[in-house]
Amino acid sequence: MPVDNAADARTTVRVVKLGTHLGARIEGVRLGGDLDADTVATLRAALDEHKVIFFRDQHHLTEDGQYEFAELLGTPTIPHPTVRSAGVKSLAIDSHQGRSNSWHTDVTFVDRVPKASILRAVTLPSYGGSTTWASTVAAYNSLPEPLQRLAESLRARHTNRYDYAATAEDNHRGETVAAYRGEFESTYYETEHPVVEVHPETGERALLLGNFVQRIVGLPADESQALFRLFQDRVTRLEHTTRWDWSLGDVAIWDNRATQHYAIDDYDGTEHRRLTRITLAGEIPVGVDGRRSTVIAGNAEHYSAPVPPARAA
Repeated sequence: MPVDNAADARTTVRVVKLGTHLGARIEGVRLGGDLDADTVATLRAALDEHKVIFFRDQHHLTEDGQYEFAELLGTPTIPHPTVRSAGVKSLAIDSHQGRSNSWHTDVTFVDRVPKASILRAVTLPSYGGSTTWASTVAAYNSLPEPLQRLAESLRARHTNRYDYAATAEDNHRGETVAAYRGEFESTYYETEHPVVEVHPETGERALLLGNFVQRIVGLPADESQALFRLFQDRVTRLEHTTRWDWSLGDVAIWDNRATQHYAIDDYDGTEHRRLTRITLAGEIPVGVDGRRSTVIAGNAEHYSAPVPPARAA
């Protein structure tokens, strides 16, 4: 009797939960553009539930293979709205250009916030360089009801002049970092988002913050900063996080609408860390009141076409 190898492959997929609020390791999957529909559905479900999923031993994967796999999960964007020098299909996350040691959700300074990212380890330091993710859904759910209602009523301005990738600590690292920052800010973007977004697929509510936030709308600077810190500190509580220690061949996929992340800068300047990121196009966020995010400055149409609204039931 002939053996259905595809069916056998599907039965080997195993989802290993890593934390209460987020994180799972996926076993038994060889990533690439040739995955069957059932396996892709399993990965989508795992991502919805666990927010960030990890794969070991994907040494076969190339940039082309990473891109072809990404196409199974959605529509890839161009690598970045402003940074054109760091890749054609994928964005190089390279320590030579700066270190992303700040909590953020990717590219929230545009209106069409990406739905997910696929990150592949290419070069790693001999120690350190892990990444931590936090659940913005768990953060919202942990708020007392009066603070949930307050957050739902607020909107925040996000801009690319608040760049996580080149903080003040990076200023001494030379011309390469300065050039990267100049490219990052070459076109100014500013977008007003709801502080609480309704997830378009799961219907969950999540805090939409991170270090691209410039200010909370309608408040003076000191009160804006105090409220930002109140809600942002809830996101980064340790019980809302999971940490991944990278090995070569590792791949991480995260739901950008339900998480923030932080690349830990705990390796010396002589060490090199490089990963490649492919980002998937997402919807324009919608708040609890049904209002969509609005553009204040910049046009991101070249970055990605916004996904048509398809609100969760």
